Amino acid sequence: MQTLALRLYGENDLRLERFDLPQPNDDEILAEIVSNSICMSDHKAAAQGGKHKRVPDDCATNPIILGHEFCGRLMQVGRKWRDQFKPGQKFAIQPALSMPGREHLAPGYSYPHIGGHATHVIIPAEVMERGCLLPYNGDAFFKASLAEPVSCIIGAFKSNYHYQAGTYVHEMNIRPGGAMAVLAGAGPMGLSSVDLALHGAIRPGVLVVTDIDQGRLDRAASIFTPAEAAGLGVALHYVNTAAAADPVAELRALTAGGKGYDDVFVFAPVAPLVEQASALLGLNGCLNFFAGPTKTDFSARMNFYDVHYMGHHVVGSSGGNMEDLQDALRLMGDDKINPAVMVTHVGGIDAAADTTIRLPSIPGGKKLVYTHIALPMTAIADFAAQGQTDPLFARLDEICVRHNGLWSFEAEQHLLAHAKPLAG
Repeated sequence: MQTLALRLYGENDLRLERFDLPQPNDDEILAEIVSNSICMSDHKAAAQGGKHKRVPDDCATNPIILGHEFCGRLMQVGRKWRDQFKPGQKFAIQPALSMPGREHLAPGYSYPHIGGHATHVIIPAEVMERGCLLPYNGDAFFKASLAEPVSCIIGAFKSNYHYQAGTYVHEMNIRPGGAMAVLAGAGPMGLSSVDLALHGAIRPGVLVVTDIDQGRLDRAASIFTPAEAAGLGVALHYVNTAAAADPVAELRALTAGGKGYDDVFVFAPVAPLVEQASALLGLNGCLNFFAGPTKTDFSARMNFYDVHYMGHHVVGSSGGNMEDLQDALRLMGDDKINPAVMVTHVGGIDAAADTTIRLPSIPGGKKLVYTHIALPMTAIADFAAQGQTDPLFARLDEICVRHNGLWSFEAEQHLLAHAKPLAG
């Protein structure tokens, strides 16, 4: 079987190449990839090449296939796994294999024959033996491609904790019916956290989303409206803190008696934002520093008087485990949450290399790649302009408008049926 894949040879050395896959062994599975979403971790791997902790040192001579947020169909199931999996099944992958002594080994970083930016891959025995191949029963492929980032949000919620006075037992997760703030929350991961807070099993009573960009806040409010939230028992507020004379006072005023928040999530690695989060916490409040800084000496001030007397505490979370990924696939398969809120750009595999390298400079949220088509990486917001000369984008714009500006199963189906194929 021949594949077309984006291979990493070294620092920012990405090459889209066709090559033959080996014949799968009895403990392996041949699969087709349909979609993959690009993660900032992909950019870091591309920038560092063999210096990246997950990328083999010899990638210059034994290149790996990049991409770890992918979904597709099983094609040929090895004899060992035929009782569990069947050809034609949709699937997702948990890339964190957690192998003793090889903790950094992961599809999309470490293997020559499996990664999201490919038309066909071989799922190795290590993935199978650790139960990291997960069936997906939803409709759209792109949703399962986003299961991994959604699982990070689920894991973040589960990482928060609170305790009852006089006990030493941590009650994990956000406070049911409590006050929750999502700072710098109008971006893709912030929106996903709002989605989970409104439609997950545990909901806050008050949910506040902040940003300094009014346009982003208005867009977020059009996707998750305060009226919808009220119907779910949640008082939802969007606040532009750039326009506030005293952001902390205004935000605390949105909680009962101004007592502060049970859970505060920080979605940007900015020291003043962390300090603002600390000031917003109420009794036994949990600050979740979700945004991963690039500087190893990143620091921010925290009120340790309140740590001692108010029970303030901090957790950091940046990934989900197997259970979180399963929860994500289930919630999406049941249409409880919609990961389309994260997607802002769509393109073909021919756009994957450039997009990965330039990712920090491209505004917006998730960049979604379909591996069997040729298409420039295009913002959904630009579909209408592109549609003036291209019927494909005109139709995609019409579909997205009907879905409140979001990517959808209908849009995916139209793209796969009518975009220029790039076979391999």
